[in-house]
Amino acid sequence: MKRIVITGLGTINSVGNSVEESFNAVVAGKCGIDTITLFDITEFSVKIAGEVKDFDPTTVMDKKEVKKADRFIQLGIKAANEAMQDSGLTNAENKKVDDSISERFGCISASGIGGLGTIQKNSVVCDTRGPKKISPFFIPSSLVNMLGGFISIEHNLKGPSLSHVTACAASTHALADACKTIMLDGADRILVVGAESAICGAGVGGFASMRALSTRNDDPKTASRPFDKDRDGFVMGEGAGALVVEDLESARARGAKIYCEIIGFGESADANHITAPVMTGPLRAMKAALAMAERTLGEALKIDYINTHGTSTPVGDVNESKAIVELFNGLENCPPVTSTKGQIGHCLGAAGAIEAIFAIKSLNEGIIPPTINIINQDPECELDYVPGTAREAVLETVMSNNFGFGGTNGSIIFKKFRD
Repeated sequence: MKRIVITGLGTINSVGNSVEESFNAVVAGKCGIDTITLFDITEFSVKIAGEVKDFDPTTVMDKKEVKKADRFIQLGIKAANEAMQDSGLTNAENKKVDDSISERFGCISASGIGGLGTIQKNSVVCDTRGPKKISPFFIPSSLVNMLGGFISIEHNLKGPSLSHVTACAASTHALADACKTIMLDGADRILVVGAESAICGAGVGGFASMRALSTRNDDPKTASRPFDKDRDGFVMGEGAGALVVEDLESARARGAKIYCEIIGFGESADANHITAPVMTGPLRAMKAALAMAERTLGEALKIDYINTHGTSTPVGDVNESKAIVELFNGLENCPPVTSTKGQIGHCLGAAGAIEAIFAIKSLNEGIIPPTINIINQDPECELDYVPGTAREAVLETVMSNNFGFGGTNGSIIFKKFRD
């Protein structure tokens, strides 16, 4: 079986506009959640989110092109550009890969919702001003797969162009799909990009009507409280993550910097409820990822750290914690786990890509980011959540989990690269 490695990383989110800035911030426990500025929140019960700050889309697109792409696409392009330059396959002056490799270089994009702000805006226009006033850019600006469309054009990627829309597990599934495509010889390299920007009236209002969001408006920095007894829902975030996934032989041939190896992934369905999670679905995804990793290595595997889905929802945090305890046959065998959503909020379909980057950075730098805002740990959440302060650790293998509405689950395992 082909060995699959990561050779480039890129992200933008509420605590940073690059990988280094973002990872340093989450390790320091900085929080990017604050009062919403992207739209008028006067009539809304939820007034907080993790917004991307200081981002000018004209830095990644021509000014005349900006109106053709929803904000989630703009953020995705920003992350993709960083990952491609980090991989050494492009540079700031020339973003297009060489024709000699472009036909074997694909792009798999992911988003939970896509261009919700654009959909909302044009729906209002249709109702108030009539259908003839709808923007001609409405459809291409809001489709999820247009994230990959814009990026494949930007970087001359002529291989498979695919897209995942599996809610909050979307970009974890995209990473797994990239591995499968390369393993089956459908490509040598895949750029995986997860992006989301649903902080708009329809997005915040919709999730609030489900009572899924925290209403701790007076204290946004402590609103997202994974595994805390007093958590009252997740806080929406926005952003993007991008990873260059590559066949080891291709990476070796060009002398690429290798961050890690992907050795296992697993997917499952709860088959239970459209929004209420259960413990068994995430458990099956993690078991499948672990079983694949052990087949890959040909030996038993020790997981040193897990970046959990950990959304700060009452049921989800307990379910994931109990699934991890069962996976490792008892609390005493479990590795430390954390959630970085206290720092950046829940970036929905982009969460998997961004959190995979944090897990990979942890693996490379030997430090586990903290879970912030654990003030009173939930007694039903019994794991070591690395509360409050980052922890140095010797890490060889890490896992990243993401689960989504509809009962869709994904888990992926990264290992330090050993030649």
